[in-house]
Amino acid sequence: MREIHVDEIIQSVKEMCMSANYNLGKDVMDAFNCAREKEESPIGKGILDNLIKNANIAKDNQVPMCQDTGMAVVFVEVGQDVHITGGLITDAINEGVRRGYTEGYLRKSVVKDPLIRENTKDNTPAVIYYDMVPGDKVKITVAPKGFGSENMSKTKMLKPSDGMKGVIDFVVDAVSQAGPNPCPPIVVGVGIGGTIDKACNMAKRALLRPIGEASSKEHIKEIEEILIEKINNLGIGPQGLGGRTTALTVNVETFPTHIAGLPVAVNINCHASRHEERVI
Repeated sequence: MREIHVDEIIQSVKEMCMSANYNLGKDVMDAFNCAREKEESPIGKGILDNLIKNANIAKDNQVPMCQDTGMAVVFVEVGQDVHITGGLITDAINEGVRRGYTEGYLRKSVVKDPLIRENTKDNTPAVIYYDMVPGDKVKITVAPKGFGSENMSKTKMLKPSDGMKGVIDFVVDAVSQAGPNPCPPIVVGVGIGGTIDKACNMAKRALLRPIGEASSKEHIKEIEEILIEKINNLGIGPQGLGGRTTALTVNVETFPTHIAGLPVAVNINCHASRHEERVI
């Protein structure tokens, strides 16, 4: 049994919260550059140039790439041969978020109660998802989620007879209704199957898949290809000002479901598709 002290988790989460907000991933930057070369709209090209410039300034100066530094969403894979010492892992993660957002001068956007709306002043609590896995390590992924895009999420319980066409129509309609609100070019995460909460969870996890990495399932890969083409034909374009670059990618995840249902969830990320991963 391997022991990991909570101090190591606190420090890692703190550093990841800051780094995720300062340093846009290589896959996103590569997608920007690729989209810029293909974009037909002069305005769209200019916006992509500015997004690339903005990301580089953020990285060079270690400042947030966006004023909305997000609600901290944390995915944790805990090895079954790990023993956490010195406290509770959930408390450690929240303490890391607290320190990261305070010491990193990141905007605190979380309110204690969804109706009373009093700010917690340290961006806690985080939204945390746990999975037990084999091994003696802990893998932590921090994904700050801005709410301009989060607010555009959609879920629907389709009928099994709606099939692939029903799924595709729903996802494209969700993006069409979102329009410029999620700050395109966007990353689209789609969850299909399970229960409605499982579909939402998969849609969120789908946002973590590197841009350019297609599903390993051929029929899902086909859906991803159809969706990205249809979405980019909507004409919304970068920042909603027209063009062919509405989405950088569409990632679809699936799970077995009940014979009577076809749950589908769409979770959209803005162009600042931020996440940082570390294994302890």
